[in-house]
Amino acid sequence: MERTPPDRHRVLESYRDGVAVIRGLAAEYSDWSVPTPCPEWQALDLAGHLRCVAENYLEYLQDAPDSRLSKLFAQDAASAVLIRQQARQNAAELAVLPAETGPERIMSFTVSAGAYADLVPDAWDRTHLIYRGTKYTVGDHAGAACVEWHLHAWDLARALGRDYRPRDTELLVAAWSWGVPHLPLASGDPWQTVLCSSGRSPDWPAVSRRRRGRHH
Repeated sequence: MERTPPDRHRVLESYRDGVAVIRGLAAEYSDWSVPTPCPEWQALDLAGHLRCVAENYLEYLQDAPDSRLSKLFAQDAASAVLIRQQARQNAAELAVLPAETGPERIMSFTVSAGAYADLVPDAWDRTHLIYRGTKYTVGDHAGAACVEWHLHAWDLARALGRDYRPRDTELLVAAWSWGVPHLPLASGDPWQTVLCSSGRSPDWPAVSRRRRGRHH
């Protein structure tokens, strides 16, 4: 059966929405040491992770053959292995970040994420990776990035004691199905589905001690 990816205009619009929401939430922070739904991460750590991920995504489009991201997912590995590899990469990148404030890290994230969005349209159909015999394009990966930004926007909002729900939740479900091939998708309400499939609990912090946050 022919695969029909999410509409690129909706993906890019939701992607930019996610970046804008993160920037807006970051502006409300006065204490970057507060815990977040991501295991063992304070808000400052999450800001550093956002910076690293956005820089990696931009690097991929600028230098695709040597991208660390491409190497991470190009192999035909089990989902648990890929998750562990992601966790190790996240920890290693955070460990070497310079001493920065939360706003500085979010500013770097915003610049890199914006530059990535500017490059994506011209590279939309380029192969990003091949996973278990299926080709995933740059457009598919842009959808995964879109999901990631909204998940981390939710993390930042919850750490502030607020809730967050993206505008186009149906798009995020489709983008997950196309751009996150190593993690199965749950069923139910679109946004609850994405949260739960990422390992998050909609009730955080009430169940914050339980293992969660598989998709960082």
